[in-house]
Amino acid sequence: MKKPNKNPLLRTGVVTFSSSILAILVGLLLGFVILLITDSSQAADGFAVIVRGGFADGMYGIGQVLYFATPILLTGLSVGFAFKTGLFNIGASGQFILGAFAAVYVGIKWTWLPGGLHWITALAAAMVFGGLWGLLPGILKAYFNVHEVISSIMMNYIGMSLVNMLVKQTAGIYNQLQNQSYPVAQTANIPKWGLDKIFPYNSMNGGILIAVAFVLIIYVLLNKTTFGYELKACGYNPHASKYAGINSKRNIVLSMAIAGALSGIGGGLLYLAGSGKYISVVDSLAAEGFNGIPVALLGLSNPVGILFAALFIANITVGGFNLQLYGFVPEVINIITAAIIYFSAFALLFKSVITKLALRRSREEEEEKDTPPPEIPAPPKEENTRTGSGEGGGVQ
Repeated sequence: MKKPNKNPLLRTGVVTFSSSILAILVGLLLGFVILLITDSSQAADGFAVIVRGGFADGMYGIGQVLYFATPILLTGLSVGFAFKTGLFNIGASGQFILGAFAAVYVGIKWTWLPGGLHWITALAAAMVFGGLWGLLPGILKAYFNVHEVISSIMMNYIGMSLVNMLVKQTAGIYNQLQNQSYPVAQTANIPKWGLDKIFPYNSMNGGILIAVAFVLIIYVLLNKTTFGYELKACGYNPHASKYAGINSKRNIVLSMAIAGALSGIGGGLLYLAGSGKYISVVDSLAAEGFNGIPVALLGLSNPVGILFAALFIANITVGGFNLQLYGFVPEVINIITAAIIYFSAFALLFKSVITKLALRRSREEEEEKDTPPPEIPAPPKEENTRTGSGEGGGVQ
């Protein structure tokens, strides 16, 4: 009978944690090398600014980190949720901007709603439109076997163009002078709930609390419900789950719809923050959608890990704003951030390598325990050379 593995690296989440930390360290190391090449005299100070991030400015800087972490936390949850169910939701950018437009539309046009209900309705509209935009690749995947990566990429560009058209052609939405949407009504802004007093950053609001609430909801959904078990079972092995009676097609569609809804909520939280953020009519995809991919990879698709990964990415982003004080050009900031994001994609590879090493070490320890100790030969018995009776007796 096979004995249970007692290696603590395999019984706990140490492998998962260490693989992500290793990815971060490698990314930071490459960033430091780039700073050395650019300006070795200021490299150490510039690197310290990046690592400290928002913490260098006290509670103000922490509020800035929380603000930037909010949208990428939701898009990271979106990508990570799809990963858990065996799907790659690369369409978070399109879902994000569709949700943003729905929130802005309700925030501008539906001013007849009471204040407490206005922002909730706008956020719900963002969730619905994001979910519908994620639903379409799910249907194509489940019923027509169209790979979700291909369909999601196309939906990104369709969503970008569609939102540009809707913003320009919807009366009361488009600010022609600024080539962007108008600000939403004050009642549509997410309440601050006193967070602006704790973190005196101008754009601080309660969006981060809503984002953390969705982290808990997704965690419970995936780990504590039958529906979450079925979704993960389809991701691990769709053929075995189908044999077990699980409706894999339904779960694929629902998984992509939920992932799209999460991205849509991220768009709503950003554009309902009252931070002066508007939908610009430009031919570029929303960066928050793509930033959710490294957040999900760095968090290894675990909702709690995604929360900390979003905070980390937001922290180094805020730290990068101050990097120019040491004479580095703004492009260096993007290179450093991209390097860390790039190496975060190797977290899964690091996890696999660490797991294999731990398994090999565990097998060696088990073999050492199961190997019997070498037998110690017994001392030779003393032979009696006396054949007669009595002392000095002999054969007569």
